Amino acid sequence: MKNAKSNNNGSNPSMILTDYLIPNISSQWRLAKQVGVNHATVRLPDDGSFDVTNLSQMMALSNLYLSYQIKPIIIEPLPNSLHDHIKCGDNKRDESIEKVIKMIPILAKCGYRVICVNFMAKIGWFRTSTMIEERGGAKVTGFNIADAQIDPSLEISEKELWDNLSYFLRAVVPIAEKHDVSIALHPDDPPIKKLGNISRILISKNNLQKALDIYPSKNLGITMCQATFAAMGEDVCDCIEHFGFQGKIKFVHFRDIRGTKECFHETFHDNGMTDMDSTIKQYKKIGYKGPIRVDHVPSMEGEKNDKPGYETIGRLYAIGYLRGLCEANGYNLE
Repeated sequence: MKNAKSNNNGSNPSMILTDYLIPNISSQWRLAKQVGVNHATVRLPDDGSFDVTNLSQMMALSNLYLSYQIKPIIIEPLPNSLHDHIKCGDNKRDESIEKVIKMIPILAKCGYRVICVNFMAKIGWFRTSTMIEERGGAKVTGFNIADAQIDPSLEISEKELWDNLSYFLRAVVPIAEKHDVSIALHPDDPPIKKLGNISRILISKNNLQKALDIYPSKNLGITMCQATFAAMGEDVCDCIEHFGFQGKIKFVHFRDIRGTKECFHETFHDNGMTDMDSTIKQYKKIGYKGPIRVDHVPSMEGEKNDKPGYETIGRLYAIGYLRGLCEANGYNLE
């Protein structure tokens, strides 16, 4: 007779399982709870009615999640109303950075641990198709540089981006240190040197390290977006080891692709080019205890694909796959 599963996993290390939940209780929240998600990655409202420097508004938002027994611990990304000015270094940059500085202690009071920050100026994560067929006809997103049509009037140089990133980090990381909130830099997606006339800088392991070296701090690290590192042509497990042993992995995006940075498509989490089991083993080896979430899932049968990468059924499949890998490796998910 098969022995009953033990619930005594105290000797095993743990990661924190989160899901990307917009602040509106819905079926997605209920499904997340049903598959064992107890923590949230939060996208803050990006409109004039929500003030990120207002403690009562931020606390009310946190209490919405807590009322559903979901603990919000990550902000991703910074609201575009602030972030775009910071990345471009325009005449609203200082005002925007000042709001971030005021926001950080409020986030700490509300229990947030990490702010996931990208530095993709003008255009964020970018795809040329949202209708590529994956296994069984599921739909995934993809990028082909030959098909990318970018407004030529959008431009920013590599030097400007490095200068703007340095300016931002030197201003906010000391505040993050004071309140024990981590800034987690997300690599550029796709990780190409230029998108039209728009330069990109967080496109390699070495460049991410260069960014971290701008202001060495235990509160400055990276978001280990596995598929983006895979697209770079980097060895994903080597990157986990490189940044992990420095204590620089603050957040993990668990996803995969097939292809190169110039031409790739997303995949089911068990159907990409990365050995996902090996990545879990590597997180365990470095003693990673931080948050993780699945990302960019296929749109499956019956779904409208009006939120490419963020539909529901593929997300549930991916969470189950992640949970299975962790259990097989003796790695708990809180």
